[in-house]
Amino acid sequence: MIEQKQIRILVVDDHTLFRRGVIALLTVDPRFVVVAEAGDAGEAYRRAAETQPDIILLDNHLPGVNGVDALAGLREAAPQAQVLMLTISEDENDLAAALRGGARGYLLKTVDSDGMAAAIVRTMAGESAISPEMTGKLVTAFQSLQSGSKVDEASPDQDPIHTLSAREDEILGHITQGRTNKEIARALNIAEATVKIHVQHILRKLKLSSRVQAAAYAVARAA
Repeated sequence: MIEQKQIRILVVDDHTLFRRGVIALLTVDPRFVVVAEAGDAGEAYRRAAETQPDIILLDNHLPGVNGVDALAGLREAAPQAQVLMLTISEDENDLAAALRGGARGYLLKTVDSDGMAAAIVRTMAGESAISPEMTGKLVTAFQSLQSGSKVDEASPDQDPIHTLSAREDEILGHITQGRTNKEIARALNIAEATVKIHVQHILRKLKLSSRVQAAAYAVARAA
């Protein structure tokens, strides 16, 4: 039996008690190992560069700089790391800024331990994770990501959604419902690897960078 590689995590939060609580929750799960912690952006840059984690759990309210403003530096320090925001903010502007900055997920601090663990695993599988409370704000976030352009002003012929094949359109519908690649594969009776390829094609055709953006795009077009 091949031992599964642990997911290496950096936890960044300026509140020591909360940070230590998150670390304690992660430590009891054998799938994870916390390789470092940080209380501010500067320390986070250093620890990310030193440890090269797989996942960075990042608070949005850090001393002197917002977490979303630290995203570029963290991605430069640890290029392979995926960033999951872990915040109290339910503001759609913060959600949009996080997605624009390259975060792969947006979790509220009300998330339970199982939800946080599932989000980490999904992110490592190349998917995106967002707290259910934020899904209704995806349309606003997507419109912000479009830098002021309005999706509902695009003519039907110019809308890239019409370049999707029937299967890709079907899979986009499942993505909008928050389903994972595995769940989509099971529903459509196809291989998970096939779903992954379709998702890559969907993102390329729609000129988007994440599943969260794709879901927001589809919801915005249906509105």
